[in-house]
Amino acid sequence: MTLSDATNPAGPPAPPAGLRQAAQRLVTGNEFGLVALIVLAFIFFASAFPGFTSPFSLFAIGRQIGIDTMIGLAMMAVIVTGGARLLGGADGGCSAMGFGWLLPGPGMPPALAVPLAVAFGASLGFINGAVVVRTGVHSFIITLASMSIFFGVMIFLTQAQAFRELPADVTALGKTRFAGSVSALLLLSMAVCIVLALFYRFTTLGRAMLAAGANRRAPGISGIRTDRIFTACHMLTGALAALAGLMVTARTGAAVPSMAGHLGQDWLLPAFLAPVLGGTLLSGGRVSVIGTLLGATLVNVMTSGLLLMRVGEFWIQAFLGLMLLFAVLADRARHGWLRRRGVVA
Repeated sequence: MTLSDATNPAGPPAPPAGLRQAAQRLVTGNEFGLVALIVLAFIFFASAFPGFTSPFSLFAIGRQIGIDTMIGLAMMAVIVTGGARLLGGADGGCSAMGFGWLLPGPGMPPALAVPLAVAFGASLGFINGAVVVRTGVHSFIITLASMSIFFGVMIFLTQAQAFRELPADVTALGKTRFAGSVSALLLLSMAVCIVLALFYRFTTLGRAMLAAGANRRAPGISGIRTDRIFTACHMLTGALAALAGLMVTARTGAAVPSMAGHLGQDWLLPAFLAPVLGGTLLSGGRVSVIGTLLGATLVNVMTSGLLLMRVGEFWIQAFLGLMLLFAVLADRARHGWLRRRGVVA
């Protein structure tokens, strides 16, 4: 028996409430596990392939992390309501093509064309959000139809021609690096992450989005117009997808109709992977902005390492699909385990 036990017959004092809450957040969150996986994967690939840590390799990985993070944030913004938006690639592609048309055509400066392109993406989100609210049809179905409609109209208007004569400032952004290996696009996504984290935590609209996703009836009882909240979520995801499209334009130096693949299919997997791996609930009501950034980081570190191992593209896509499936199943199992023990409601 120690001296502390002798002076305290009831046993050692319980840890402070603040420590208990911190430990609970550590158990219920995905961020700690993602950081550990990223560190382990990075150490493994850096040890196996010295070129993995070269300045250009780190720059290229960070640039793609920035783009995939923005794609994931766009999906996260609508998952918060328990919905799904399949036309992130359509929003991003149409907005980027509109951006490319504004520059060489009307000769608009990029400083003005960028916010107009983002606003155009938000307007596409408004159209989908309004249709979802008015019809009551699940956003999965509405956005699946809109994906084909938006792409078809965009291809008809542009005749599937890319806009390649962009100002040097646009293409320079995709090549800009700091400290030799940090991409400007990654820093841009990190800044957006900070803004979104503050938005969901401290603004009335952000908290209303979380409340509407957690319980669709309770916000209505409290006087919150859930239809407007859902529409605002779709507008936010459209604006973020437009930013992702502009980032791809800066990376490639051209606004290309197929930048997101056929009907935007190339964006679907990273759009779901980053937020789901990060801890955003598919049922709605909970988001993890930092987790989305970490999820995109893990995916790109793994993808880059597997490419260095000469693993075929098909097997990498299969591996990423398995990661998504495992993340969804593990999240359900973890929450069931914690719910049975009263840790979460």
